[in-house]
Amino acid sequence: MMKQAKQWDKNNIFAEIDFLKRKIASFRPLTKGEIQRLRDEFTVEYTFDSNAIEGNTLTLRETAMVLEGVTIDKKPLKDHLEAIGHRDAFNYILEMIQKRANLTERFTKDIHSLVLIDRPEDKGVYRSIPVRILGAFHTPPLPVQIPEKMEQLIAEYGKSTLHPIEKAALFHLKFEGIHPFVDGNGRTGRLILNFSLMKNGYLPVDVKFADRKRYYDAFDSYYRDKTSEPMIQLISEYEISQENRFFSILKIKGEKG
Repeated sequence: MMKQAKQWDKNNIFAEIDFLKRKIASFRPLTKGEIQRLRDEFTVEYTFDSNAIEGNTLTLRETAMVLEGVTIDKKPLKDHLEAIGHRDAFNYILEMIQKRANLTERFTKDIHSLVLIDRPEDKGVYRSIPVRILGAFHTPPLPVQIPEKMEQLIAEYGKSTLHPIEKAALFHLKFEGIHPFVDGNGRTGRLILNFSLMKNGYLPVDVKFADRKRYYDAFDSYYRDKTSEPMIQLISEYEISQENRFFSILKIKGEKG
């Protein structure tokens, strides 16, 4: 579980994140095989956590097995498809980063289409019914408002000059508030979050299932208290953790080289 820092200074944390980013860039790069191994490990953990937050019952080990093509006895087909769909959506994001793609409504719908592999009638389509998020301090807009809200959000994101971590966090908060799809918003939103981070040269983050209460509380803070700081802090801490881990791997490789 991610431990919350005792003191929080946004600018200092961003400076630390960017310092670690530069240190990582200064090391001899990993081979394609090494990168793929680390990426595969991340994909399994990320898929497990993101799906578990939304109620998927596969364990971490079962998720790994499903992604290797194994069927888990007595587990719903839906859970299997969610794992495969999330993996495919993350791979799609990696491909689009290589192609220097920008964040657009079409891109968002394409990610959702892969995530919602088990719901062909709903994938990549904005919802047509009003929804409520139980226990939340916010009611998502009516279906008729979604296209305009999404267009505004994408445009705002494109014009933003905020630090990339804060920019990604704000988009995530607002995207989940719009709740544009009938299902799969959380998984899609966290995938877009990582697209935003990676497109700006940062490492992808994995919001842990064990941290789900703090994660949900960050949304409450935004919509109830009008502050985005808790979400920015959570994502920042995950980014620093990922950078430190990656830096340690590069350092060990350098010492052995």
